[in-house]
Amino acid sequence: MDAARHNPLKWIPTLYLAQGLPYFAIALVFGQMMKSMNMSNAEISHWLAFLGGAWIFKPLWSPFLELASSKKLVVVSLQLFGGVCLGLVALALQFPFWLSASVAVLFLASIASATHDISCDGLYIASLSKKGQAQYAGWTGTFFNAGRLLAQGGLLTLAGHLEKTQGVTSAWTVIFGIIGLTMCALGSYNFWALPISPNARMDDHTVAGVARTLKEVILDYFRKPGIWVSILFIILFRAGEAQVQTIGPLFLREAREAGGLGLSTAEVGAVYGTSGTIAFIVGSIAGGYFTSWLSLRRAILFLILAVNLPNLVFYYLSHALPSELTLIGMALSVEMFGYGFGFVGVILYMMQVVAPGKYTTAHYAFSTGVMQLGFVLFRWISGDIQMALGYKNFFLWVLVAAIPVTILSQFIPMESRQQSSGDAVPEAA
Repeated sequence: MDAARHNPLKWIPTLYLAQGLPYFAIALVFGQMMKSMNMSNAEISHWLAFLGGAWIFKPLWSPFLELASSKKLVVVSLQLFGGVCLGLVALALQFPFWLSASVAVLFLASIASATHDISCDGLYIASLSKKGQAQYAGWTGTFFNAGRLLAQGGLLTLAGHLEKTQGVTSAWTVIFGIIGLTMCALGSYNFWALPISPNARMDDHTVAGVARTLKEVILDYFRKPGIWVSILFIILFRAGEAQVQTIGPLFLREAREAGGLGLSTAEVGAVYGTSGTIAFIVGSIAGGYFTSWLSLRRAILFLILAVNLPNLVFYYLSHALPSELTLIGMALSVEMFGYGFGFVGVILYMMQVVAPGKYTTAHYAFSTGVMQLGFVLFRWISGDIQMALGYKNFFLWVLVAAIPVTILSQFIPMESRQQSSGDAVPEAA
């Protein structure tokens, strides 16, 4: 009975849905809510960048999670806590100081979500054999992106309907209430379904012992040959994409007289949450197979061009300003396919070039923090640049922002200069 309960297909979908939903609620849904509240693009980009900071620093506290008795305990606790914080946004919206109150609880939710990522992947790795990890890897990405589908598709569509019938504040109160209840429901189910996955006993199972190990991991990371060039490459890889991912959805909502497409909240949900999400998943799978066939060294230029395909799509949309929703949906599907296809490049670069060595898993985690640092930096400045340049020139700027990493990719090594100790690299969601 217990073995049947812990069948991977009974817990992997809900585990990774609980990883994806809060991330997209913070990174996407909150931005659309602020747009409905008539905030400027600069303000929106600043707050989204601030909330994204938790994913930069999560490697610094990740080793201390091993002090808990089990990964299941950490995962379920963070899902429930994150659900409560996301639900509290609904309460925060009732106050005159709704923005500061919302940011405060979402800051806690972002810490919980970023920390959950670590324990979630750790539980997956520890609970399955290598064969099982490979067998179910597709499920992790699928249900992580189901969080995108639910957040950017279903919830935005519902929000658009509620904005028209109940008003903006009431609409988003309902949306964040649903998100909070969903996360709490997932946490409750996972309390029953997840395997225990006890943490291994360390040689020095104390805070001081973990801190010493963390110090050694950090020092070893920065001793890697060519590490500073690798860090520059990782940061620049998402320079254009980070800005488009921030401003693109806001451009869709912007009034046509202000240079946008004038779509409603529901229409943005319809075009992004359906065909856009499917295109992203297909692109991610295709990018992986393409790189496996061609090798990272030969594929990297194509991957960089693909991840910047969204820049070209929005450049076209800002000039053509189409009004047909079908045409806009097709263009955004191309955007999401390119993003999914090309994003594989930076993931594999971190796994295969930067991470191998004595602390492979930890160094992969640090590299993802560096990647998020680049994303947050470019997200932070994107709103200010857009407001200074206007939409047409902004989308030209993001095309130019892709040039440095394209050039750099042709001159840096695409294979590790260290031998891996065999430490397992986590599956990418």
